[in-house]
Amino acid sequence: MSHIGSLNESPLHEAVKNWYAGPEDATEVALDGYVIDLVRADGELVEVQSGNFGQMRAKLEALLANHRLRLVYPVAQAKWIVKVSEGGEILSRRKSPKAGRVETVFSELVSIPHLLADPNFWLDVLLIQTEELWRAHDKGGKRGWRRGGWIIHEKRLVEVVACHSFSEPVQLAALLPDDLPTPFTTGELAACAGLPRRLAGQMVYCLREMGQIQAAGKRGRSWLYGRGDVGSIEE
Repeated sequence: MSHIGSLNESPLHEAVKNWYAGPEDATEVALDGYVIDLVRADGELVEVQSGNFGQMRAKLEALLANHRLRLVYPVAQAKWIVKVSEGGEILSRRKSPKAGRVETVFSELVSIPHLLADPNFWLDVLLIQTEELWRAHDKGGKRGWRRGGWIIHEKRLVEVVACHSFSEPVQLAALLPDDLPTPFTTGELAACAGLPRRLAGQMVYCLREMGQIQAAGKRGRSWLYGRGDVGSIEE
């Protein structure tokens, strides 16, 4: 048996799984050659995965052939970094400036954009608050060098802020800003939505693969995109 995928941070993974579990549901169930995080009383499979959707593609496709499956993607909307001593004493606690958002899921969906068209597939983007525990590491080693010798010991769930569920591509297309020009470039999407350029590009790729937007020519060196039949524009 093998897992479809799991978080490296077992306390966080366990907490998210338990947040979904009902009294009649079963956890860690062997099914079709895999161990499923949660099987609901109505037969729906629930898998919690923080990344590496591409590694799950074949397994997801195999399970979706005969089962309804909900993939849960936790995103840290707010994160606190807690530094602790070897003895477990809290040395400091600060809020990270990084803030995740729903659109973050497109960075993973680039591997499986076609699955949103499967009627058996649901995607939940779970916005959460987390604590990230850092412990000092032996300075003679290579681990933790990017954090000044600190390593991430574990991640913990503090609170579930919101759950955004998607069952079809058009729901993801609704994440495009209302004031986005038509047609638009990837750069315009990034600026309008307040997204990093790379993430905006991943969003454009996914929505195009899902048939929600299409190319509409070029403006200079930039490709143009729009919903439906927007025609072709070249300058």
